[in-house]
Amino acid sequence: MRIVLLGAPGSGKGTQSQLLVKTYGVPQISTGDLLREAVSKGTELGVRAKSAMDAGKLVDDVIVLGMIRERLAQSDAAKGFILDGFPRNIAQAEALESMLLGLSKPLEAVVLLNLDLGILFKRLTGRRTCQVCGQVFNIFTSPPDTAAHRAKCGHDPVLIQRPDDKEEVIGKRLEVYDAQTKPLIKYYTTAGLLRVVDADAPMATVFESIQRAVEPQIA
Repeated sequence: MRIVLLGAPGSGKGTQSQLLVKTYGVPQISTGDLLREAVSKGTELGVRAKSAMDAGKLVDDVIVLGMIRERLAQSDAAKGFILDGFPRNIAQAEALESMLLGLSKPLEAVVLLNLDLGILFKRLTGRRTCQVCGQVFNIFTSPPDTAAHRAKCGHDPVLIQRPDDKEEVIGKRLEVYDAQTKPLIKYYTTAGLLRVVDADAPMATVFESIQRAVEPQIA
């Protein structure tokens, strides 16, 4: 399995990635995680990335691709990978394609977890976290049951909204995602790789849809 998983914040991409990891035994490769780990370990690429970040600049695509290349060389990626967070634009998609072809590991599918932006906005802006125990709720879709929470955690839920879940922040994040993703949808459709999955469904149903979308390509 060699896939890219596309999905807006709140689409369930993280949850589905973990189900794919467990089912198919391939690693989820998050560029954000790679950057944090490389910087923490002080690797050559990590030092270069930190230099850019400290200067308030975006980390160069060459550095990110180098980190992905190094990660793909590890033994757990021998059977494939799930790329998360990269590519974000056409230039990155083209560079990734070239690198993977050079490694004889071309993509088999690009899965888009498709969800209406209005639903995403409601999901994200409704998210609340208990300040005491950290449990996450959604005031629209999964509000807290005070009695059950008290029985489980020993206290009433004390809900707070994270700063990055505020309406203005969420709106901007979704605008940026929408602008970045539309060109990628066209790019991967033209390449014959795009598989669109309806993410407005129960978790298990979405996962089954992903399996149906990718298994013909990895058989």
